[in-house]
Amino acid sequence: MKEKIKAILADLVYWLYEKNILRNRLHVMGMEETIQELCESGKSLVRFGDSDIVMMCGRETIVQDRAPKLGERIARILRCEQENLLVGIPDIFEGLSQYTEKSQRFWKNHLLLFRRVYVQNCVEGHPYCNAFLSRMYYNYADKSQCGTWIAGFRRVWDQKPLVVVEGAGTHNGVGNDLLDNAAGVERIICPPTNAWQVYDRILEACLAFGKEKMFLVSLGSTAKALASDLTQKGYRVIDIGNLDMEYEWFLAKAEKKEAIPKHSVIGPEANGKAGYQDYLSQVRQWIEL
Repeated sequence: MKEKIKAILADLVYWLYEKNILRNRLHVMGMEETIQELCESGKSLVRFGDSDIVMMCGRETIVQDRAPKLGERIARILRCEQENLLVGIPDIFEGLSQYTEKSQRFWKNHLLLFRRVYVQNCVEGHPYCNAFLSRMYYNYADKSQCGTWIAGFRRVWDQKPLVVVEGAGTHNGVGNDLLDNAAGVERIICPPTNAWQVYDRILEACLAFGKEKMFLVSLGSTAKALASDLTQKGYRVIDIGNLDMEYEWFLAKAEKKEAIPKHSVIGPEANGKAGYQDYLSQVRQWIEL
């Protein structure tokens, strides 16, 4: 009964915003516009999802214990005060019809609890990028444009030398062609949870690379702080989040969220047994808690 009442209330409040009875102050670019901005601007990108908003509220997430300083940092980033750093938020404020019924329910419930956090921390009228660039498959009812979007996103790192900063088990581009168009791939492997606890070591490892390298980062809320710091120092950083997972589902034409075997492969020995020799040859540093 509690969930049913919550759903009814969430529907009502969303309807009020959708009809502009309650004022909607936030605008998010479409997917194509976001891809164009990324390809033409040469700027870095951070993306905010539901877990980042939870982190800003001082709570823990699936991959990060409570970290008030991290929450404060990403709240500042959300205000778009940094030059050369694009900020993406979910495209959920001006309609949800493009998403599956399950996704619509999730985001209505999310906004019921957290809309005020967006309004208080986002810049009114600012054209935010579309954070669903890395969630371009599962959420969408019509998946026919997914292939076009992923091809567009891949242009960002076409023929660029990459440094992938990711959690142990993430394996971006392993077993698929996501990164095959890059000029080369090197990796920094970080803890799969609570990466913020070793943030200084992660940042130090990144700064060992030259500024000709482009960084792709999959590191939860910690990715936002890392992208901000590296961009400030002259690097280009793209926060790709769960892009590889969505790409795997896209390739498999998955109808539901499916476990991906490579995500359970952690550590040099396990990766060797799994036959991930190319992956191991790309790793420049393993950082553990």
